[in-house]
Amino acid sequence: MEEKPQTTPVEPPRGFFSAHVDDKGRLKLPMELQQYFTAVGDEKYFVTSVDDRIARIYPISVWKGNEKILELLATEDPDAAEALAFVANDYGSEAKVDPQGRMTLPTDLRRALALENQEVRLDCSQGAINIYSKAEYEERKRKAKDSLAEKLKTAKLKGFK
Repeated sequence: MEEKPQTTPVEPPRGFFSAHVDDKGRLKLPMELQQYFTAVGDEKYFVTSVDDRIARIYPISVWKGNEKILELLATEDPDAAEALAFVANDYGSEAKVDPQGRMTLPTDLRRALALENQEVRLDCSQGAINIYSKAEYEERKRKAKDSLAEKLKTAKLKGFK
């Protein structure tokens, strides 16, 4: 019996990245994120939102895993599974990265989340790239800083350095 070579999970880049969505709806990915996608190995992506607040770029392999989870969820909570699948499909479409490192975002998605022709912030989470509009990013930043000293104290009690 032949053993398959074990693959090492790809580490996503840390931190936030600035990017721009142009007037044609193309997101220019920073080099670090282009390199991350190359290392993941998928050539197709599913671009959508499931929370109506941030857009997400899923490598197709990660999205297929989500589809399996939605199938399992359908037996426990069919309403939740149907709602998530509907919203994801309503906003979403498959995309590729062009040779210039750009990806076209679905029209309905970028209009609904105010991503057109503006600067956005990106970060990696759970195998996907999050796309935050300027307003959403600033709101989350404000909330994160609220009572920050107390949050840090709690984290340090858990061993945070």
